[in-house]
Amino acid sequence: MKGIPLTALLGMAITALFFLAALLAPIIAPYGMSEIVGDVWEPASADYWLGTDNLGRDLLTRMIYGGRTTIFVASAATMVAFTLGAVLGFTAAVYGGWVDQVMSRTNDLVMSIPTLIFALVVLSVMPVTLPILIMVMGLLDSTRVFRLSRAVAVDINVMDFVEAARLRGEGQRWVIFREILPNALSPLVAELGLRFIFAILFISTLSFLGLGVQPPMADWGGIVKENREGIVYGIPAALIPAVAIVTLSISVNLVADWALNRTTSLKGGRGV
Repeated sequence: MKGIPLTALLGMAITALFFLAALLAPIIAPYGMSEIVGDVWEPASADYWLGTDNLGRDLLTRMIYGGRTTIFVASAATMVAFTLGAVLGFTAAVYGGWVDQVMSRTNDLVMSIPTLIFALVVLSVMPVTLPILIMVMGLLDSTRVFRLSRAVAVDINVMDFVEAARLRGEGQRWVIFREILPNALSPLVAELGLRFIFAILFISTLSFLGLGVQPPMADWGGIVKENREGIVYGIPAALIPAVAIVTLSISVNLVADWALNRTTSLKGGRGV
């Protein structure tokens, strides 16, 4: 870990802890996800480390399973966004001409619509399932990835090693995946963390508004919504998932900032 700043190490440790808890949720959760184990909004005790929620379910269990759902949806949506956005962005940069114009103007059109409003409209007329949520979030976020990947690919596309590949007779697919992609990974990896943070906040917002993860499944935004009335009575059940969202976002951001600082200028060599 030599050369990695303390803030990045802290971010990695906290992020890894959240992901580990998500993976081991069925093993480490003390109760069933929807099991009612006590009275409504019981305080923290030896039996219920974080207390109970608005229905008498163990809040720690709900937090663990909620983190699993939130992280899974955000990770899957980020992967969809980067796969679609990067491939289309590279394609637009390499082919240029009318292909680039059509794809870029379409992307600008989608980006001109507020993301949250767009998602609410789509989800209000479609069944709200995890695959639908992942696809909607991934498609909307891919517009940002498209813009970044196209901008990076445009610069790489005019470099000498790309021209040399074309002179050797390599096709466009080779140029995209063997020449441009390896040299565009640094800025894309740095952007990956930021897009993941956005996905965490986005799915939490959708769940709080009632169009995200649906009961009885748990996610952090939904837990905030379920227990928001308790804030009036000084019950912290709604604040705990909010703290988890903020903590994970900050920890991932610390890692993303470190990755961004390590991003170097493009190498003028042949892609691998």
